[in-house]
Formats: sequence, C-alpha cells, structure tokens
Amino acid sequence: MKVDRVLHDGDTVKLGGITLTAHKTPGHTKGCTTWTMKATDGGKIYDVVIIGSPNVNAGYKLVNNALYPQIAQDYETTFRILKSLPCDIFLGAHGDYYGLLAKYPRLQPGVANPFIDPEGYKKYVAEREQTFRDELKRQQSGK
Repeated sequence: MKVDRVLHDGDTVKLGGITLTAHKTPGHTKGCTTWTMKATDGGKIYDVVIIGSPNVNAGYKLVNNALYPQIAQDYETTFRILKSLPCDIFLGAHGDYYGLLAKYPRLQPGVANPFIDPEGYKKYVAEREQTFRDELKRQQSGK
C-alpha cells in the first residue's frame, strides 16, 4: 500500500462532505492521533472528538524509557490537548472508551441522543489523566 501523505498536527482529511482534523496526542504511541470534526443533527452543529488513546498500558515504562525518553512529557501534552478540545459527541478508537454498548441501544428517534455526552468526555479524560499520574508517581518512587 502506498502512503498518500504524512499527516501532521492540525492537518485535515476530507471524506465526502466531512472534514476531520488531526490532533497529535502522543504517549500511548508516538504517533497517536485524536480526530475532531463537526456533525449536524436537526439543524444543530456538534463538536465531535474521536479520541486516539490516552491509556497507559500495563508494562509501559514512563520513567527512564530509553526507547521513548519523552513518553511522560508526551502524555502531559496529550492531556492538555484533550482538555482543550470542545466536545459534544464523544467517540474513540475503542467503543469501551465512550460506552458504545450502553449508548447504542438507547439511540432512538425522539429520545435525547446518548452520544451527545460532553460530561462523559470530561470524566473519561480526567480518569485517564489520574491513572497516568498515579502510574507516573508509582514509577518515580521506584515501587
């Protein structure tokens, strides 16, 4: 497969009538990307965030990581970026990030759209940031 172009932070990709904006959110991986776009429903415009991954997987070395020395700083950048993004509709790289299995069955005509969840987004980001900070502190203390 041939790569059309390398994307950078802030670049856009157009698919049909939709424009996606790339936000580099490194840490989980150096090239992790969160995407934003606008969606219209019932004449209202919503900010959509499709979060890459702010997770610190088991075994991630946040301190003295020779292969990824700036990993902790990159996570810090990611959380700063994620907290700055306006979000009405919260989606993600994996459905469990945003409660897909619980929300999808509630998607019914005439009922409030369960995917419009700015508070769920804020809560998820805050929880992932706290998990990162706890793990960083644990690793810094050598425990």
